[in-house]
Amino acid sequence: MTTEADRRVALVFSLFDANANGVLEADDFEIMADRVVREAHASDQAARDAMRAAFRRYWQTLLTELDENGDGEISFEEFSACVLSPERFDETVAVFAEALAALGDPDGDGLIERPLFMALMTAIGFESANIDALFDAFEPADGDRIRVETWVSGIKDYYAPGKAGIPGDQLTVGTAV
Repeated sequence: MTTEADRRVALVFSLFDANANGVLEADDFEIMADRVVREAHASDQAARDAMRAAFRRYWQTLLTELDENGDGEISFEEFSACVLSPERFDETVAVFAEALAALGDPDGDGLIERPLFMALMTAIGFESANIDALFDAFEPADGDRIRVETWVSGIKDYYAPGKAGIPGDQLTVGTAV
């Protein structure tokens, strides 16, 4: 695993720990889903429901695959294993990525505009400067918009242990993880 992947995992764990108690639990994923869906003003109910379902699936996958001691919580040590075994999480990450990107494209034109991208990523908990840098790394065009597929691929790459120098690394710059 690369140093960049280590930093990405640490950051995601800290963001998913929405109640900041040092472990991941079901409530953390409900809190995150509420925050993200709240920013999806223009999205239809089906897209918002898909995002909630993706967060719940993410939690269930973590619980099923990683809760080694059966306590219903995921420690950072347990969570780190998701990056070490990406094949166990590829499908869940893909569902999550597609649901999040769909919220970013409420009009269905295949393009995500910067303001909505910023709002959704801020709701997750990423820092504004890093979100801007990530959006720029995705090489926006067409009036400061990125393609849905670009964001979906970027999310999937974020969880790849062998990847370094990817746009998602912009999210860890200057963060204390």
